[in-house]
Amino acid sequence: MARLFLIPNLLGDSPWQQVIPSFNAGVIEAISCFIVEDVRNARRFLKKIHPLAEPDKLHFFELNKHTSFEEKKSFLAPLLRGHDTGLLSEAGCPGIADPGAEIVRMAHESGIRVVPLVGPSSILLALMASGLNGQDFAFNGYLPVKQADRVRTIRQLERNALSLGQTQIFIETPYRNNQLIADLLRTCQPETYLCIAANLTLENETILTNRVSFWKKNVPFMEKIPVVFLLGGSAFPEN
Repeated sequence: MARLFLIPNLLGDSPWQQVIPSFNAGVIEAISCFIVEDVRNARRFLKKIHPLAEPDKLHFFELNKHTSFEEKKSFLAPLLRGHDTGLLSEAGCPGIADPGAEIVRMAHESGIRVVPLVGPSSILLALMASGLNGQDFAFNGYLPVKQADRVRTIRQLERNALSLGQTQIFIETPYRNNQLIADLLRTCQPETYLCIAANLTLENETILTNRVSFWKKNVPFMEKIPVVFLLGGSAFPEN
């Protein structure tokens, strides 16, 4: 039976050996069909992992917001013919804040075996390093673009963090990081914990958890870099 391998990608320009298991390289070398968000970026990643691969023998299906449902169904054709296929994320793990989830669901519905491979997830790495509650947490994806809606959402997330003890995790488009930080500092209570985790797995990685009152005096500048944000009511929740 053919398998759909979920292949994690790098989170940035770091040596792949630091964050991708060597087992993944063996899987990649044996696959010629890939479902990807951007063919050029996918080729760049695959070249790092398997430099001896022959580009002309690789086949790519491009998955993005313009891909129709019928096109997505057609991506499963190699699998249904018995050929292993890789689903490759742009960064991190497929299916998490990633359009690949629909392909995975369709594979399950078609009786195709799905195999997730180990690799970096900025969401889990940030939670691990935050010191916030890792037993009860919620990933909220991207916050609303309009400021009024974003502020309302921040207030609700903070209420959840404070009343439920549930860590709230969210991300932002890199060019809006500083706007989000400004809204967080204007909106959240001084004693609420905020973790800012930037450039995870890279040489310039920074992860810091502190109260909003601290961040107001030490406003970070996070221009055009990947950041994960976490809100918590307590850095060390009681059992």
